[in-house]
Amino acid sequence: MNRHEAAQPSPQPASDDEDVRLVALAQGGDRIAFDRLVVKYRDRIVSLCVRTLGDFSGGEDAAQETFFKAYTNVHRFTGDAAFSTWLYRIAVNTCTNQGTSWWSRTWRAALHLDKEIKDEEGGARPRELGDTSMLPSKELERKTAAAALKTAIQKLPLIHRQLVILRDMEGKSYEEIRVITGISEGTVKSRLARARAALRKDLQGADE
Repeated sequence: MNRHEAAQPSPQPASDDEDVRLVALAQGGDRIAFDRLVVKYRDRIVSLCVRTLGDFSGGEDAAQETFFKAYTNVHRFTGDAAFSTWLYRIAVNTCTNQGTSWWSRTWRAALHLDKEIKDEEGGARPRELGDTSMLPSKELERKTAAAALKTAIQKLPLIHRQLVILRDMEGKSYEEIRVITGISEGTVKSRLARARAALRKDLQGADE
C-alpha cells in the first residue's frame, strides 16, 4: 500500500509462559488472572474491533463482548494455538456478527470523518483531521493519506477488511490468520491480493 500505509505491523504478542500460567489460573476460576490477560491484550483487541467496524463505540462494545466470551469459554481453550490467536479469533467472529448490517451504515459510521465535534469554545471541527490549516505540508499530506486509507479500508467487504487489518496493520502471519479466520492460507492470500488491489485502485482515484 506504498506511501498510504497508515500503520506499521504491531509487535507479535508472544505465546509466553506468562500467558500459559495465567490461562491455567483463569481456568481454575482465578478472575484476577484473567483480568491480567485483559489488561495485556485490551488495546490490541479494541484497535482490531474499531478498525474492523469503523466505529469507536461499536468497536469498544465488540471488544468488551470478546473478553466476556473469552472469560465464559476459557475452560474450552486447549492451547493448540497461542492464547492471543484464540482471542483474535473470538474478536473477528464477534465483529463479523456485529458487521452484518455494515453496508447500511458505512458513511454514517466509517471513521466519523464526516462528523464534527465541539471544541472548548463551542465551535465545531472535523473529528479525524482536525484543523489542518497550520500543519506543515508533509504532515498535512501524511494525515490526508492516512484518512484516505482508512476510508478506503472501510469500503472493503467485511472479510477483505479483516484480512487487510490482520495482515497489514496487525502484522499477523498467514498461519495465524488461517487459525483466526478459519480460512485456508491459499484463500487468505488470494482474498488479500484482491483487497489490496481494490485499495490501490481507490487510493489512486483519490489522488487524481
